[in-house]
Amino acid sequence: MQLKVRKENGSIEEYLHTKVMGTISNALASVGEADIFVAEQLAEVVTYYLYQQQKGRSVNSGEIFSIIKAVLSATGHEDAAVALNEYHFERRVKRSRVQVVSINVQELTDAKLLARGEDLDGKCRWDKSVIVRSLATKHDIPEQTARAIASMVEEKIFRMGMTLIPASLIKQLVLGDAAAVLRAQEQLQAV
Repeated sequence: MQLKVRKENGSIEEYLHTKVMGTISNALASVGEADIFVAEQLAEVVTYYLYQQQKGRSVNSGEIFSIIKAVLSATGHEDAAVALNEYHFERRVKRSRVQVVSINVQELTDAKLLARGEDLDGKCRWDKSVIVRSLATKHDIPEQTARAIASMVEEKIFRMGMTLIPASLIKQLVLGDAAAVLRAQEQLQAV
């Protein structure tokens, strides 16, 4: 039976062993210990533990995160566990600081309006699950693909360092990343 993961935003998705492996691999790489074999072995431990403990039920993403940190620490990779925790905290802070503004920036006057951000109505906190829902429900994109696109968009937004993001920019980023992902999928199917 496939284990289900309850995300912080309330959504439920299938447990992906490869996602755990990627998280561990990234944590190891961030402290100069990149080793895919070690990441695979540690991910196996996490997956085995989860399936033994949960007996096919569901687990929340915070529990998985805690187990990954515990496995890293218990196997001599304390620095990677600390780096993973810092990365997780940093993303939470970024998510809490970024706001989406219902404005379509097309002219310099729109940019001036955006510059006076505190005066704008229609602001809401950044939530990449809004992109996932839109792509999945309105455009019939598989949820896993929609999550990948939303994550790509989120990464670009965080790298920009902006705290007020116009909805029109998000739309353009989503369209660009969706085109890239769909093109890659078509190329894989053609092989």
